[in-house]
Amino acid sequence: MKLLMHTCCAPCSVYCIEALRKEEVEPALYWYNPNIHPYTEYSARRDCLREYAKSINVEAIFEQEYGLDEFCKNVIGDLQNRCKNYCYKVRLEKTVKYAKENGYDAFTTTLFVSPYQNHEALKEICEKLAKEYDIEFVYRDFRVGFREGQTKARELGLYMQKYCGCIFSEEDRYSKKIEKDKDL
Repeated sequence: MKLLMHTCCAPCSVYCIEALRKEEVEPALYWYNPNIHPYTEYSARRDCLREYAKSINVEAIFEQEYGLDEFCKNVIGDLQNRCKNYCYKVRLEKTVKYAKENGYDAFTTTLFVSPYQNHEALKEICEKLAKEYDIEFVYRDFRVGFREGQTKARELGLYMQKYCGCIFSEEDRYSKKIEKDKDL
């Protein structure tokens, strides 16, 4: 099977790649993440993934579209539902289109490794896109390996981000930390 895996960052890809390789599936990585901000964060994640992919000899395709303007235009009206209604869909649809146009049999995403993502919304979006574009969606609940993958990523010295990716998730992460610190 020729599988294209949308990849949000190197740390999240560690377990996913290892699990797929155990199944004798060699994924190609696809970087398209116009939701990641600011640009320094975007480039740090992209560059780390590029180096990691080289180090483990896995093919990686990089779409160089930072996307701050489009991101802001598309989420500002519904910030609470931005992941489900924009971030997931825009990234996964671009992945599926690339897969279909370039002879891949199937697609998946590293987003399924994170316990912090809306797993059911992701699965629903992927299933709809698979039908719409007539391509197989390879579903794996990679969350079982989240901690293991994060541990290996740290051991490898990979860049470990502190928030999901967009400026609103960064705000959420730090505002929760401030509230937690007040309670201490």
